[in-house]
Amino acid sequence: MDNRHRGIVKKEMATYLSVLKRYWGYDNFRGIQREIIESVGSGHDTLGLMPTGGGKSITFQVPALCSDGTCIVITPLIALMKDQVQNLRSRGIRAAAVYSGLSREEIIVTLENCILGNTKILYVSPERLSSELFRTKLRHMNVSIITVDEAHCISQWGYDFRPSYLKIADIRHDLPGVPVLALTATATPSVVQDIQDKLTLSTGISGKTGTSGTSGISGFNVFRMSFERRNLAYVVRHAADKREQLLHILNSVTGCAIVYARSRRRTKEVAELLANDGISATFYHAGLEDTVKNSRQNDWQQDKVRVMVATNAFGMGIDKPDVRLVIHIDCPDSIEAYFQEAGRAGRDGKKAYAILLYNEADHRKLDKRISDTFPEKEYIKQVYEHLAYYYQIGVGSGFHATFEFNIDDFCHKFHHFPIQVDSALKILNRAGYIEYTEEQDNQARVMFTVNRNDLYRLEGNTANEDKVITALLRNYSGLFTDYNFIDESFVASQCALQPQQVYLILKSLSQKHILHFIPQKKTPYVRYLQRREDMEQIQIPPSVYEERKALYRKRIHAMIDYATCDNVCRSRQLLRYFGETDSHDCCQCDVCLDKPGKYSNDSLLTPEASAILELLADGNAHPITTLNSIHLPTDKIDAALDYLMHEEYIVQEDGFLRKA
Repeated sequence: MDNRHRGIVKKEMATYLSVLKRYWGYDNFRGIQREIIESVGSGHDTLGLMPTGGGKSITFQVPALCSDGTCIVITPLIALMKDQVQNLRSRGIRAAAVYSGLSREEIIVTLENCILGNTKILYVSPERLSSELFRTKLRHMNVSIITVDEAHCISQWGYDFRPSYLKIADIRHDLPGVPVLALTATATPSVVQDIQDKLTLSTGISGKTGTSGTSGISGFNVFRMSFERRNLAYVVRHAADKREQLLHILNSVTGCAIVYARSRRRTKEVAELLANDGISATFYHAGLEDTVKNSRQNDWQQDKVRVMVATNAFGMGIDKPDVRLVIHIDCPDSIEAYFQEAGRAGRDGKKAYAILLYNEADHRKLDKRISDTFPEKEYIKQVYEHLAYYYQIGVGSGFHATFEFNIDDFCHKFHHFPIQVDSALKILNRAGYIEYTEEQDNQARVMFTVNRNDLYRLEGNTANEDKVITALLRNYSGLFTDYNFIDESFVASQCALQPQQVYLILKSLSQKHILHFIPQKKTPYVRYLQRREDMEQIQIPPSVYEERKALYRKRIHAMIDYATCDNVCRSRQLLRYFGETDSHDCCQCDVCLDKPGKYSNDSLLTPEASAILELLADGNAHPITTLNSIHLPTDKIDAALDYLMHEEYIVQEDGFLRKA
C-alpha cells in the first residue's frame, strides 16, 4: 500500500469515527466492525459473520452516513424495520421503511423521498424486490450500499431459506457498481460459500484477499468474528418434568428472562404457569394483534414484566442487553435456530445462561418433525387436488388467481392436519405451482358511520376518544365515504397515547356506531403461478424434496446430538458446527462442570495451581514468563504447571499459556 492510499484510508476512518461518536457516542469500533466498514466503504462486496449482539447494524449505518445516496437494507423482519427506523430517527438520521401494510400512496412518497436524496437508510422486505413499482423507482435512486441482513436466508443449504431472497441478485443488475454488504449471525461453511455465490454478479471478478483474518471467495471480502460467547454458559438440563425444572431455574437465577416454546398455545400456558407461581410473565407470538405485541414487548423491555414466554417470532432485533436467562422449554429443530435464540442472553457482556430443557419425548418430537415438514409426495399431491376443489378451479384454469386461505376451514372440510398442510403448500410453492404467503399483514381500516355534522354534535365521548377522532380527521381523508387504511401507531403518536389504547378506543367507537373499525389482521394467501394441473401430472423435483429433506434430517440430528452429548464442552460443539475447529473448553457449561476433578473440584488444587488458574482467568493467552509474578516457590510453580497441563486445565502454545 503506497503512502497516498494510506492517507486516504486514514482520512476515511477518521470520518467514520467522527460519525460513530456523533450519533452513537462511542469512541471506537469493536470486534470486526472497523474492517467491515473499511471494506464496504472502499466499494468491495463484503460478508460479515458476527454473533448475535456483535453490532451488525453499525457496519452499514456508519458508512451509509458517510456516503452520498441511500443505503438499501433488505431484511425479512418488519418489527426490526420499525424499531431501527424509530431508533435512527431519534438520533437525527433520516431513515424510512417500506413493508406490507403501507398504502400505495405512502410507498410512493417514501420512494420519491429516496430519489430526491431525503433518506439515508431505507429498509425493505425481500418480497418488495419483486414489485415493478419498487424496481422502477430504484433505478432512479442514488444507492450507496445494498445491505442484506439475515443473509443466510439466501442459501438453499441454510435453515431458513427464503426464495424471495434470490431476487436480490436481480436488483444488482439495476445498480452496477454498488457494493453489497451481507450480514449473518448463523452460517455454516457451506452457507458462507452459498451466500457469496448467490450474491455475486457474473462478471468474472476474481476473489480478493481481505485483511485481519479474512478470506476472499467469489469476489467477496469475508470477515469472520468468532461466535464464542465467553460470558454465556450453555446448559442442557435433562428434565422429566420440564415445568418443575423451569420454575426451579427462574427461582434460582435472578434477572430478565426469555422462555422459548414451540407453539402459540404453549406460550400462553407457560406464562400462566409462571404467573400462578408468583413470577411476573407475559406471552408473545405472531398471531397477536400488533398493538398487543408492542405493548407486551415494551412492558418486558422496561422491566415491568420479568419473563417473556414466546415462539421464535420474538427477539429478532430486540435491543435488550441485560437478559440473564434464555430457556428453551421445547427443543428447536436446528443448531442455527438454537444458537441465534440463545445468543439473546448476556449481550451486555455479563454472566448469563442459555438453558435447554430436554427429555426423551423431545427426541421423538424432533424425529416426527421430519415427516411433518416433508410429508409423502402423494399426500402433497392430494393437498394440491383438494385446494382446487376448495376454490372450484378446473384443470387448465386458475392461472394467476389469488385467494385468501383459511387453513383451519380447509383442514376441517378435507380432514387434514394444519402442520402437514402448511408443509405441503410450502413444497408446492418451491416447486413453482403456487405462491403461498403466510399471514400477510392487512392494515387496519376505518370508516365513519355518522355524517360530519352529527359527529360534531356528539356528546359523552371521553377526552381520549375525542383525541383519536380529531387525529383521524386531521390525517386521513375520505373517511365519511369509504374505508381508509390507518396506522394505529401513528394515530397513537399524534394523541400521545399507547397503540394498545388507540386500539381499544377504536373498538369502543365502533361499538357506539360512531365509526366502523376493521382491525389489522394476518391472512395467508394462495396464488396460482400456473394453470391447475391434473394431480397425476404434479412433479416435485429432488432439489425441492429429497435434497432438502436430507438437509433437514441432518440439522435435526445435529440438534439431537448436541442435546444428548455429555462428554464434549457445549461451546465446543456449537463452534465446531459453525466451522470453528480451534475452540477450547468453556469451563462453565454443564459438561465442563460435570467433569470429575477438573472444574468442579478447584478447591482441591494446590495454592500454586490455583494462582496459575487465577492468572489465566480472563481467557487470554499470557507469556509463560508471566508466572514470575507469582510470589511462590519456583519448584512448586513448576510442579503445578506440569500438573495443570497434564490434566488439561491449561495449554501451552509457542511460549504462551491459556485455559484449555
